[in-house]
Amino acid sequence: MSTDPIERSIHVTASSEEAFRIFTAEMTTWSPLQTHTRGDDEIKTERVVVQERTGGRVYEVLSDGNEGDWGVVKVWEPGRRLVLDWRPNDEDRPYTEVEVLFEPADGGGATVSLTHRRWELLGPVADEARAEYDTGWAYVFDDRFGAAAGRPA
Repeated sequence: MSTDPIERSIHVTASSEEAFRIFTAEMTTWSPLQTHTRGDDEIKTERVVVQERTGGRVYEVLSDGNEGDWGVVKVWEPGRRLVLDWRPNDEDRPYTEVEVLFEPADGGGATVSLTHRRWELLGPVADEARAEYDTGWAYVFDDRFGAAAGRPA
């Protein structure tokens, strides 16, 4: 079983403060809500909310008024660091942990680094879950968030 963290890092043209805001307050704009939510053909996910404080919820709001929890904010340091207990599904399993660091880059913009860890908590499904996220974060973080935060071509 591979329990190594998934680590990704990208450079964006947005400042570290702006990249943090895009990652949190604008998650609806870059998260692939058509495929990576509880929504379906009839009940759509309308938005993703990140409550801006330690202990805040991360959740999706569905068109029928229901909400689906994605995680809990463990560390809230605007412009610098965000740590989430992460489980964006209804499965009865432990949270993994996602940490995102926002650092000013030499020459402007920011380096944004994501580490997704604590796979060992998932026991027998750890390998499968980690493999899905390894591919998923390349699309969701590198491509979609990167585009929203101004990833250079």
